[in-house]
Amino acid sequence: MFPLKLQEFSPCVPKSNKRLPISASPSRCYGGIFDWDNATRRLEELNALSEDPNLWNDSRTAQKLMRERTHLDKAIGGYRKLETELKDGLDLLELAEGEKDAAMIREAETAILALKTDAAQRELESLLSGEVDGNDCYLEVNAGAGGTEAQDWAQMLLRMYLRWAEKRGYKISWLDESAGDEAGLKSAVVQISGENAYGWLKTESGVHRLVRISPFDSNARRHTSFSAISVSPVIDDEIEIEILDKDLKVDTYRASGAGGQHVNKTDSAVRITHIPTNTIVACQQERSQHANRDKAMKMLKAKLYELEMRKREEKANAIEAAKTDIGWGHQIRSYVLQPYQLVKDLRTEVETSNTGGVLDGDIDMFLAAALAHRIQGEDSAGDAG
Repeated sequence: MFPLKLQEFSPCVPKSNKRLPISASPSRCYGGIFDWDNATRRLEELNALSEDPNLWNDSRTAQKLMRERTHLDKAIGGYRKLETELKDGLDLLELAEGEKDAAMIREAETAILALKTDAAQRELESLLSGEVDGNDCYLEVNAGAGGTEAQDWAQMLLRMYLRWAEKRGYKISWLDESAGDEAGLKSAVVQISGENAYGWLKTESGVHRLVRISPFDSNARRHTSFSAISVSPVIDDEIEIEILDKDLKVDTYRASGAGGQHVNKTDSAVRITHIPTNTIVACQQERSQHANRDKAMKMLKAKLYELEMRKREEKANAIEAAKTDIGWGHQIRSYVLQPYQLVKDLRTEVETSNTGGVLDGDIDMFLAAALAHRIQGEDSAGDAG
């Protein structure tokens, strides 16, 4: 029999297992964000609205309400399930201790400890409460200086995110791609669609550093390469972003790149530059110039929205990094393949030697830690203010 101190399991565990309370106000057990009363009240409202036969007269509003309903129903149901399982485990443990049944005690302790991972995951999910955390997102990769080596790293990095998205069942749409001179990518933009896509990936914006023996170096020397990732939310028409025509520079060009099935090779590609912020977006996915311009404008609105949101944060390191060169001193994560294997997040200190798994999309540990770190930073800034 191994000792289990229930109070060390979680601050949510009550001192007595006779009653398992649910807080009526935001609780640390729910990441300091999940307001039970408001959530259940809102779910009741959405359930009532879903029975209104006139709801689908406005399909866009209906879809938005149904997504909110599904999200709340999943969150509330998950907490209720966790509460029930924890109460059952505590009851079983009390019974086992009363009967001095060692085997039953081990079973109860194992079941309770198994809930710790689930509770931690739900606590993290409760942090995805930002205005656009539930939205789809645009993910852009840009190779740093270094020619073919950096461009190959950009392609490796993009593949990592695409594998992560595929494992979650997210939809991927290629919007723009500029092939490398010999291999890899100079830049690319994809749209990742799925529940909380932006919320999970929003902390990935920054510079990623690779150290390896270059397959492009005949002398097998070790090289350091950099690529930058930028993530912005897909925003709907309800969020108004004012963009003046005089502030835009619009260029058209022939779609190109090694994308094959992803890229239509026509003269319809569009690149838009927002002159005041020097924000550049491009799209070559659609077959018509008009459609590509429309998509590019949506991408521009998303980038300007993200820019404004970052400006509101007291910690401006992310926005400052976006304004600097892609190189030393501005990294958020380091990927070392030789002479040893280590992936380390420089913000959270989370690290792993499983470099192959990370590059194949197993990045949840980094996303979760960065999300918690960002929320803690915002909470600290709020307390200081």
